[in-house]
Amino acid sequence: MLKIVVPAWEDWDPTANKFVEGTETRLTLEHSLVSVSKWESKYHKPFLNEESKTAEEMLDYIKFMTIPHLSSKFDDSVFLHLTQDNIKQIEDYIGDPMTATTFSNNQMRPGKKEVITSEVIYYWMVSYGIPFECQRWHLNRLITLVRVLGIKNAPPKKMGKRDIMAQNKSLNAARRAKYHSRG
Repeated sequence: MLKIVVPAWEDWDPTANKFVEGTETRLTLEHSLVSVSKWESKYHKPFLNEESKTAEEMLDYIKFMTIPHLSSKFDDSVFLHLTQDNIKQIEDYIGDPMTATTFSNNQMRPGKKEVITSEVIYYWMVSYGIPFECQRWHLNRLITLVRVLGIKNAPPKKMGKRDIMAQNKSLNAARRAKYHSRG
């Protein structure tokens, strides 16, 4: 979870012809499958794609990330007063892998890139028996878990002829060295 503080602000309300003050607000945010699912329900397109989001779409996503019962009392105007520092904190939080697990390039699947939506991720959770309480995990951590399960459950990769020959050659060389033989 990310906790940010939106500082107090003052705006001019032309309809009421007076200044309106906003108080300092503490927001607790969570980049999770639940947040993505809410955003996709509104926009009817995948959140996890390469397309950039409009300012309005990102503002809505930040609203969906907000956990009301863990935040101080607020109204929607607080989101219009997020500072550049607040936005940077949110972007860094969304981009944080939240894990020490890394993947090598040979563990990546070649081929056409699948469109990933919240329903696809829920499918992965069901397929791998991941409990639904994990839908509130940081999204990057959940996707890492899914990838780890996919790698660990995959059948062992068959070696090619060249690899087998190279392995046999090195094993034979090691045996010759160990037993001081020539053949």
